Amino acid sequence: MFLWIPHKLPPFIIVLTYVWDIALSYLVIKFIMGYSFKTFLKHTAKDFYNQSVNPPVVRASTILFKSLNDIRKTQKKHLKNPTGGHFDYGRQGTSTTHALSKILTKLEESYHVFLTPTGFGSVFLAMFSIVRPGDEILVSDPVYSPTRILSQDFFKDFNIKTVFYNPKNLSTLQNSVTKKTKLIFVENPGSNTFEFQDLSKIISIAKKYKIFTAMDNTWGTPYFLKPIKLGFDMAIVSATKYYSGHSDVMGGSLAVNKRVFKYVQRAEKISGLRMGPDDAYLIIRGLRTLDTRLDRHEINTKKIASFLSKYKKISVLYPHKKGTADYKMWKKYYKGSSGLMGLKIKSKNINSIDKFVNSLKLFGYGYSWGGFESLAMHQEIKEQGKRKYLNLTKDEHIVRLHIGLEDPKDLINDLKSSLKFIK
Repeated sequence: MFLWIPHKLPPFIIVLTYVWDIALSYLVIKFIMGYSFKTFLKHTAKDFYNQSVNPPVVRASTILFKSLNDIRKTQKKHLKNPTGGHFDYGRQGTSTTHALSKILTKLEESYHVFLTPTGFGSVFLAMFSIVRPGDEILVSDPVYSPTRILSQDFFKDFNIKTVFYNPKNLSTLQNSVTKKTKLIFVENPGSNTFEFQDLSKIISIAKKYKIFTAMDNTWGTPYFLKPIKLGFDMAIVSATKYYSGHSDVMGGSLAVNKRVFKYVQRAEKISGLRMGPDDAYLIIRGLRTLDTRLDRHEINTKKIASFLSKYKKISVLYPHKKGTADYKMWKKYYKGSSGLMGLKIKSKNINSIDKFVNSLKLFGYGYSWGGFESLAMHQEIKEQGKRKYLNLTKDEHIVRLHIGLEDPKDLINDLKSSLKFIK
């Protein structure tokens, strides 16, 4: 971490401080680069100047310089190395946000990671960076509802057309490509219904027609899947979810390759979509335990999925074992699975679904997910969006569960006592 030193200090002290800080940073980075993902998370982003294991929260609107010439030098450095943290104004970031960006760039194995104030901000930034009036976007049908509203309704006012494709039949993607197609936007797995797509095939189609690609990877995070390494141009993660892990901060990350960097950099500058240092600090703190938490989420969720799969009225939407829906496609790309799952419940009485959810004692009722606590939501039409390829009968209902870090035995007992309400 490079910290600002008051400009009234003698120049030799400033130089020595920076040399010491740079040397320590270089040695530690060199040391941890050879270790695993898990070790990297525990040893990155130290504050050597203040001798703290975590970086400081550096807040700034005005950034002070030693002289006008120093400002010009910093601006030249930024032009030469735009990812190097050479800021001349607080909106560009501070050392705190820069530290988070560098951590995530390493995790994503990307060229750079842009930070936004919300997860959906990263969705908007990805699309806003690439598409222009007259362009067309191809979007997977089971996307997050606000993503659907943005692409289908909002962009329509700017003469940007959106076509939704069937994630289970990629010929609908292939056949929808035109000369105007500029972007393929994927959410994997599908929101609420958890369809897993053949990601390499999507990339192959995009490369054939020279189309940009973006993937919402919030469910998997780069701990389980690295979209940039796979071949996507952009990878989105809602930092509100597993990166934070404590349901008390909002943020988003947009990882990019070198091909799209200049487009996103320009759009970010124009839009002002940037994360604040306080949020960045909380997300850094959450990242320290990302691996530990996700491993436990996966263990707990598989136990819950196995329990619920015994009920005839319930289809579990989660790749918990061989032979289950989407297991093969999940296994092809992912190293693990997170704590978010869906239940497709057959019931002629929709009120009984609400009774089932409302009777749960250890599951909270609320939007978002990715924290330490378990959550349950009855996902109705307004949460699903008006999908083209969602084939639910009147007697089929979707309940989304986020399995938290509680004792799975307690969660199973809670579910067991509530399942009796499903009629």
